[in-house]
Amino acid sequence: MLKYITRIDPKTRKEWIETHLTGKQLMQMPLLNKGTAFTEEERHELKLLGKLPHRVETLDEQVKRVKNQYRAYVSSLQKYIYLNNLHDKNEVLFYKLLYEDLAETLPLIYTPGVSNAVKEFSHEFRSPRGLYIAYPDRANMDEILDNRTHAEIDLMVVTDGERILGIGDQGIGGMDIPIAKLVVYSLCGINPYNALPIMLDVGTDNQELLNNPLYLGWRHPRIRGKEYDDFVHQFVELVKKKFPRSMLHWEDFGQQNARKILETYRSDHCTFNDDMQGTGVVTLAALLAAIQATNTPIQSQRVVVFGAGTAGVGIADQLHNAMQRQGMSSDAAFRQFWLIDKDGLLKEGMPLAFFQKPYARSKDEAWTDKTDLLAVVKAIKPTILIGCSTVRNAFNEAVVREMASHVAQPIIFPLSNPNERSEADAADLLTWSDGKALIATGSPYDPVVLNGKKYDITQCNNALSFPGIGIGAIATRAKEVTDNMLWAAANAISEKSPVRQDPTKALLPAITEIAQLAPHVALAVAKQAIADGVARNTPKLDLDEFIQENIWRPYYRPIKWVKQ
Repeated sequence: MLKYITRIDPKTRKEWIETHLTGKQLMQMPLLNKGTAFTEEERHELKLLGKLPHRVETLDEQVKRVKNQYRAYVSSLQKYIYLNNLHDKNEVLFYKLLYEDLAETLPLIYTPGVSNAVKEFSHEFRSPRGLYIAYPDRANMDEILDNRTHAEIDLMVVTDGERILGIGDQGIGGMDIPIAKLVVYSLCGINPYNALPIMLDVGTDNQELLNNPLYLGWRHPRIRGKEYDDFVHQFVELVKKKFPRSMLHWEDFGQQNARKILETYRSDHCTFNDDMQGTGVVTLAALLAAIQATNTPIQSQRVVVFGAGTAGVGIADQLHNAMQRQGMSSDAAFRQFWLIDKDGLLKEGMPLAFFQKPYARSKDEAWTDKTDLLAVVKAIKPTILIGCSTVRNAFNEAVVREMASHVAQPIIFPLSNPNERSEADAADLLTWSDGKALIATGSPYDPVVLNGKKYDITQCNNALSFPGIGIGAIATRAKEVTDNMLWAAANAISEKSPVRQDPTKALLPAITEIAQLAPHVALAVAKQAIADGVARNTPKLDLDEFIQENIWRPYYRPIKWVKQ
């Protein structure tokens, strides 16, 4: 039974919530609980009188209290646990607290802090959130989706936990990633009342987890092939039936399944893969800013991607698409890329995934018998070097100095995270390139001071891209996320690049500016959705005003009791 629904007055645009819950049951719902901020009228109507201290507080007064509680903890893990407990008790207060200090709280609740939470999921589990759909329960999938507490669903973030950040197969622990993604979405304007994290539990190949007596997931090796495909298909078909105007955000799937799922359902339902498309968009935005700073056209860029998995090829795809938009043929654009995976440079005749094959180099290129990174850099003299390998220190001094010797401003993006899996540290890259490198990293780095000059380091974080894409797609009820919409998002992000005003500044806005950036990106995406003819909701009013009306902000909505 659905427990609440959000209502909006079409004239005044004021919101309220209707629920049949009362008393303690109501206060146990984190999206409904206001704690000491329930009004006197609500306390009477919702049977809360006497269950709370007498004083009625404002949200700002509550924030002061929880901020003091939060700051009393010392370790990052303690602070993470406190924030998650607050998230499980009072979501509006949780989001309001995050807004107060995004610079400190976001890295804890999102990347890089969430990676530790994922690994400790079964040990630190306290309260369930979202829906868990295990393969043995597939016959009951319809019932599971109906057991949600949300009446309306605009957005689902879904994972199977196979490829989490740089730490691999984490099974059921992967659920913390959709939860964290939705936190970022809601900070930027997606209504958490209409969003749902989902774990598709298809087992795990992580033997350490299978041997762990506390492991909470399905204790079975991962299903593959037809069984897996049928399970995902069953899920998508039910989503299309129950939530036909929703958006499916796929997160942290293995490289074979990620691309296959996106290509299978992209035109069938509004579908988005953050590892490929979100990473590609934000990296392309940083690359567009860097390319402009070098005054070298995109058609002249020579690109080496170290790590040719889901993220690496996704970035290459976005840049390849950008080259075509500047007049290059598809074949000519592919010739500007050299992709290196665990078996070396991608070459014809190697056992490659279908999405890697367009980037395979011909065996007729004599130099390709030497396929390590340094050999490739020496041979093709890249202007752009991108890392998605999780190989620590892969971009060593020899590689960087070789690249810097033939490029005035080398563009180097070590994007693997967390920091201990980064291909290089920002300070080293600047030192080895004599301050010439234009850098973006996957995890946050402090500014670097070199020869008396301070350089801000860009964090190429998907949080700069996916919230705006989601808001724009959901606001227009887009039938699909088109390549043009992704291109519009990349340009919108790049437009806000600080390096356009100062060459020592970062290539992208700071992660703390996501709430201001997302509506700008959403506006560009919505315009493009309408232009592409995929928008089912075309506003009559000003589009910028329309986007702002679709932005959720943390404040307490009035709650009204209705009979069940």
